[in-house]
Amino acid sequence: MATLSYRTAGESHGRALAALVEGMPAGLAVDKAFIDGELLRRQGGYGRAGRQKIETDTVEFLGGVRRGRTMGSPILMQIVNRDSRLDDTPPLTRPRPGHADLAGSIKWLTTDCRETLERASARETAARVAAGALARCLLREFGIETFGCVLSIGCVVASVDWSRPIDALRAARDQGDLFTEWVACPDPAAAARMRAHIKQAKADSETLGGQVEVRVFGCPPGLGSCTQYDTRLDARLAMAVMGIQAFKAVEIGIGKEAALVPGTKMHDEIFYDPAQKQSPNLGFVRKTNNAGGLEGGMTNGQPIIVRGAKKPISTLGPQQALASVDLNTKEPSKAAYERSDVCAVPAASVVMENVVAFEIARAVVEKFGGDSMVEMKGNYQRFLELARRLPLT
Repeated sequence: MATLSYRTAGESHGRALAALVEGMPAGLAVDKAFIDGELLRRQGGYGRAGRQKIETDTVEFLGGVRRGRTMGSPILMQIVNRDSRLDDTPPLTRPRPGHADLAGSIKWLTTDCRETLERASARETAARVAAGALARCLLREFGIETFGCVLSIGCVVASVDWSRPIDALRAARDQGDLFTEWVACPDPAAAARMRAHIKQAKADSETLGGQVEVRVFGCPPGLGSCTQYDTRLDARLAMAVMGIQAFKAVEIGIGKEAALVPGTKMHDEIFYDPAQKQSPNLGFVRKTNNAGGLEGGMTNGQPIIVRGAKKPISTLGPQQALASVDLNTKEPSKAAYERSDVCAVPAASVVMENVVAFEIARAVVEKFGGDSMVEMKGNYQRFLELARRLPLT
């Protein structure tokens, strides 16, 4: 079975971040401008700190790409850090509640939390966005599109009209200057309230979390598997999202609400529309999508719906610094302060959109994989042809 995977390397203030992608078929057209655009979106968002004004994230391909197309070999991507001062950063001995500082320092038997925070930092997600954006170049070839947006920031909750076309949702989501207004929310009224909420949080030396939703359109039935716990696509998507720094919960479809309704209200009835036989859903349609496009760990032809909840950032302003302990003296102290965002939920929506895309691409490669795009597309078309002919005789 063909496999697609990635690993990242690099520290927040190291020389660069890197992503190594393996298993990408040869012949895929790489849209560098799109990848750089996703990296730029990850840097944006109302409520970000000064670090984003220092960095200009762009991807450099160090291997695996020739003349704008993948070669079938491992792909190495690099994002250079301008704020590169890893050896000059001061020790940090007062761990911040909510961060990896204390647990990591004990794990690696040091009292300098810097050893942990440099890798635990959400700066690492730039490499994951690059890998996910590359995967989206693959998904495009199969008509699969992803869309992510912010549903809430703090107590401010948006109302999103999911019946709108994806291009209209993107246009509404991306209104406003990327660094001074943008909150990645397609509800203009809620977006204005979110900005006001973030502004007040900054004045109060507070931080804010929120909820993000990602939807995937155009997936055929049968991605993922029910044969093992770790091949179920919903489980894999949950792990991908929970792996993002500061995410504390993941939901598929209606999520926890599924525990509150009877079966007759939960399960999405199945209908057949011959007019949609040529679409990716093969003509099998639903009036509802409470399952979020996934049943038994596999796609069912409906849009995939994933939500993630991000907690407030761990580093609080000096006026609100939480109680901690100095790891050298064990004396009570206030938690250390590091330059930080007030709210990074808009940026987190970009990260989540791209890690979800990579997991979907991994499932596509597993199902239709070949050494080249030509082979893979042929496998995809053959599968759809057979599925449309069911029952096979």
